[in-house]
Amino acid sequence: MAYISRITIVSLRRPSERTINQELQWLGNSLGLFGERDRNRSCFRIFIELLKSAQARKPLTSDELADMLGLTRGTVVHHIHHLIDAGIVVRQQNKYLLRVDTLSELVDEVEKDLMRTLNSLRNVAQQIDTKLR
Repeated sequence: MAYISRITIVSLRRPSERTINQELQWLGNSLGLFGERDRNRSCFRIFIELLKSAQARKPLTSDELADMLGLTRGTVVHHIHHLIDAGIVVRQQNKYLLRVDTLSELVDEVEKDLMRTLNSLRNVAQQIDTKLR
């Protein structure tokens, strides 16, 4: 089965007040990570814990995340799958971590993913154009 990643980029105005929390929320929202349904900011909180663990190079289990954040394991697993689908989180045995150690590297990786996807789309479009001529 082919690797599937859902890349979402949302153009949002940066917050005028720029606390670290607001900047992180803006970055995640711009990457399409946190939806309006995430009213308790569970996905955001999981993302922050995974960011901290990436910097410490210590992957976390879903149970550890649930305990740390006071969430159910089911809620954590739901959001982890969303982050995996977005290409942000990877699974290593029974633990999870961000696919890179820093936010800058994360944006670079998303850019590479996006460029690979666009190049693939362009190639297919050119093949279809050739067949239609």
